[in-house]
Amino acid sequence: MITRRWVRASACGLFVTLAAGLFPAGAAAGEPVAKEAPKVELVLDVSGSMRAQDIDGQTRMSAAKQAFNEVLDAVPEEVRLGIRTLGANYPGPDKNLGCKDTKQLYPVGPLDRTEAKTAVATLAPTGWTPIGPALLGAAEDLKGGDATRRIVLITDGEDTCAPLDPCEVARSIAAQGIHLVIDTLGLVPDAKTRDQLICIAEATGGTYTSVQHTAELSGRVKQLVGRAATPVVNPVATEGAKQCAAAPELQPGLYSDRESFGEHRWYRVSVPPGKELRASVSIGADRAVNNDYGVLLRATTRSGREIVRGQEAGDGRTDLISSGLRYPKAGSADDEEPAETVCLQVSNSFSAPATVKTTPGMPVELTIDVVDGPDGASDVASFGLGRGWWLLGALALTGLLAGLVWGWVSRWRITVWRTNN
Repeated sequence: MITRRWVRASACGLFVTLAAGLFPAGAAAGEPVAKEAPKVELVLDVSGSMRAQDIDGQTRMSAAKQAFNEVLDAVPEEVRLGIRTLGANYPGPDKNLGCKDTKQLYPVGPLDRTEAKTAVATLAPTGWTPIGPALLGAAEDLKGGDATRRIVLITDGEDTCAPLDPCEVARSIAAQGIHLVIDTLGLVPDAKTRDQLICIAEATGGTYTSVQHTAELSGRVKQLVGRAATPVVNPVATEGAKQCAAAPELQPGLYSDRESFGEHRWYRVSVPPGKELRASVSIGADRAVNNDYGVLLRATTRSGREIVRGQEAGDGRTDLISSGLRYPKAGSADDEEPAETVCLQVSNSFSAPATVKTTPGMPVELTIDVVDGPDGASDVASFGLGRGWWLLGALALTGLLAGLVWGWVSRWRITVWRTNN
C-alpha cells in the first residue's frame, strides 16, 4: 500500500513539474502595453428589435440592463469606461435620421457606478441599428493617448444603415494603427448577424460571442472589460496549410487562424541548435457544438522526431480548449549547423448539430516561442521525445526486462510460501 501511494505521488509530482515547466512565465512575444489606464466603451443596441422576449423569459433589453448592472459592479478600478448607444432616440421612418441615432450615454473616464446604472435604466428599445456610425463614434470617444482601447459591441441584429458597411468601418479603424480592438456579442443572432459581427471582430483582432442567456452576456462582458486591464498582444492573422511543405513559417509571436470542424492545419517553425520550441494552441467554440471534442498539437521533423499533446473536454461546459508542447533541439559543436524545421499540426475533433453553420471555421490562437534549450538530457522537456524506432525499441526492451524481473520475483515468493506451509 505504501509503495502504491509513493508511485502515485511520484506520478502526480512529475505531471505537475511538466505542467509548470511547459511555458515561460512571461509573455512569449509582443510589445509591452503602455502603463496609461486602459479605456473601454460599451456600445449597446437599443433598436426596436430589442423588445423581443426570448432571453430567459424576458426582453433582450431587460437582459442587457441586468447584465450591465452586474458588469458595472465588477469594472476594475483602473479601467476608464464609457457607454454609447445606437438606435436609442429616433423612432421614426426617416433612414437619414435613424442612421445618425448614436450617442454617448456615459463619457469615457473614471466610473461613477450609480450614475452609469441610472443612465442605463432610462433606456427603452426605440429605432434603427446604425452599427457603422456607432463604431465610428466609439473610436472617436476613445482616441488620444497610448492606452489599451477596447470597444465591446452588443447587438441583436445586423446594421440597417447600408451602404456604410460596419465591417469596412472596422477595417478602417484597424488600418489607423491605434491598437483598438472591437469585440462583438450577438444576442440570439441569425446567420447574417453572426457573419457581420464575426467580420467586425476579425478586422481588429477581437472576438465574437453568441449569447443566448443573461448570465452568458454578463460573464462575457465582464471578461472582456477585465481583459482590457491586462497587458495583451494582438495576434497576427495567418493561414495554415493542408500539408507541412506548403505551411507558413512562423516567427516567435502570437497568431490567429480559423479552422473548420475536424480539420488539420500545418505551420512551420525553425529551431536552431541548442534552442527549444514552446508552442501552445487554443480553439474557441464560438457556436453550439456537440459533446466529445478535443484539440491535438503535433510536432514532427524530417529526422523522425515527434511529440504529440492533446486535450479533451467533451461535456460542453467550456468554450475554449487548449494544448501545448515543448520541443528541444540538441546543441552542436558545429557553428554552421542550420536550424531544424519543425512542422506543427493543429487538429480538432469538433462537430456540430445540422442546424449550426460550420463556416467560417472556429477561431484558433497559436503561440510560438523559441528559447534556450535544456542543459542536459534529463530535463523534463525531453520527456516524450524520441527518434523513430529507437524509442520503440527502448520501450520494448524496458518492458521485457521489467516482465522478467517481476516473473522471477513472483516465482520466488510462491516457492518461499510453499516451503513455509
